[in-house]
Amino acid sequence: MHTLTNNLFKLLFIFTVSLASLNSYAENSKEFGDYVIHYNAFRSDILSPDVAKQYGLTRANNRVLINIAILKKVLHTTGKPTAAKVTGHASNLTGQLKNIEFKEITSGTAIYCLAETKISDGEFLKFDLKVIPEGETRAARLRFNKRFFTY
Repeated sequence: MHTLTNNLFKLLFIFTVSLASLNSYAENSKEFGDYVIHYNAFRSDILSPDVAKQYGLTRANNRVLINIAILKKVLHTTGKPTAAKVTGHASNLTGQLKNIEFKEITSGTAIYCLAETKISDGEFLKFDLKVIPEGETRAARLRFNKRFFTY
């Protein structure tokens, strides 16, 4: 149980740090009706080996982890974690498409939609995602860009 709690805190810490690390995207969030969608993409080698193993993720400097978290707005709180269906792709500057398949990870009360894709050094990706919070029929369109380096 202690190891699970440690890993939960590590994952939450990594998620928090990764959100803060991309200040060029303001808050890395988008409001969608009663929801706030938090998003980020970062190299997977920043994950600890234990966390990567626990969630079946590959750690490498040429792999990117896309992290989406949806919070339902609840008055006087930071929001309620909400499951969602996330689909989409990324494209690079030459127009090559990378299909991205998300899987849901639940850790305590937190819910994350995670996906992985390979990158090349200096690759600039344009992400185009659809997010449908559980119980909703409308999809939020989430678009963001990021350049990745494998150094």
